[in-house]
Amino acid sequence: MRDAVLSLGMSLLAMASVSCAAEIPSGTHLLLRMVNSINTRTASEGNQVYLRTDSPLVAEGRVIVPVGSYVQGTVAQVNRSGRVAGRAELAIRLDTLTLPEGKVLKFAPHLSSVDAGDSSQKVAGEGNRIQQRSGVGHDAAQIAIVAGSGASIGALAGQSLRGAGIGAGAGGAVGLATVLLTRGREVELRQGMTLDVALDRALVVE
Repeated sequence: MRDAVLSLGMSLLAMASVSCAAEIPSGTHLLLRMVNSINTRTASEGNQVYLRTDSPLVAEGRVIVPVGSYVQGTVAQVNRSGRVAGRAELAIRLDTLTLPEGKVLKFAPHLSSVDAGDSSQKVAGEGNRIQQRSGVGHDAAQIAIVAGSGASIGALAGQSLRGAGIGAGAGGAVGLATVLLTRGREVELRQGMTLDVALDRALVVE
């Protein structure tokens, strides 16, 4: 009799455990907010990334992952912006999701979009890579502006087309030197910025 009661109790516990489990389907989006700040100027591979959930995950009519749950990730790749060519690029890997009660879940979603702030950075291709825009157009404009300024000054000083030509050449040289000595814009994820991620596989929370 005692064994039968014990067996029944274990069965009920198993059923309760199954009924408490919830599954967040693959493809579900989740908004995350940066806790720390990272950028391609100072970050190194292996640096930690800390975030909080900024939207809840709901299943079966109840909140499974509440706002404020803790997410931890790792910097997987860093490429600084080049001085003449090469875009800044940052790849991060999200590793774990920790619920308020302390339960830690393996967590590996992919980046869907990222807060650009006042730049043109965006998610590019696979591998959770965030890429800054190319600086080629900006560099050409900068050279043209400085060259134009030089032409104006040369024309005023020389009062001739020859003076304008000399000024434009000098201005172009200064503009080119400036571009060669200046790196393009870096990828930056500042504290408070948001990232939208999507689950690649169902997330089971028990």
